[in-house]
Amino acid sequence: MPQEYKYKELTGRIIGCAMQVHSFLGNGFQEVIYQRALALEFEAADISYERELEIPIFYRDHPKPIGTRRVDFLVERKVLVELKAVKELTDVQYAQIINYLTAYKLEVGLLINFGEKSLKFKRFVKSV
Repeated sequence: MPQEYKYKELTGRIIGCAMQVHSFLGNGFQEVIYQRALALEFEAADISYERELEIPIFYRDHPKPIGTRRVDFLVERKVLVELKAVKELTDVQYAQIINYLTAYKLEVGLLINFGEKSLKFKRFVKSV
């Protein structure tokens, strides 16, 4: 029996948009090119998003942030989307998105890599 993912319909739409971008552009461009194209696909698909959103990073229960970090996309205030344009995803990128989910107190993230011959993506789910 297939596992049900939180925000499955939304993450499916996001991945579909990413597939459209990769189908048209292929691999070999810088990340920012894919980011701009994906924003256009989100708009065409009527998916609300924030791009290059700067979010404060908190440490434990301390009330003041210890810094900030920009996420590539926060889609519908629910799904963090981190883009890469690298030859191959590594454990470092996996750890990065898990850390972002923790820091931003989000449950669902997508790591999407446009740098390979075929589009690669991975869903991450973290309990808050």
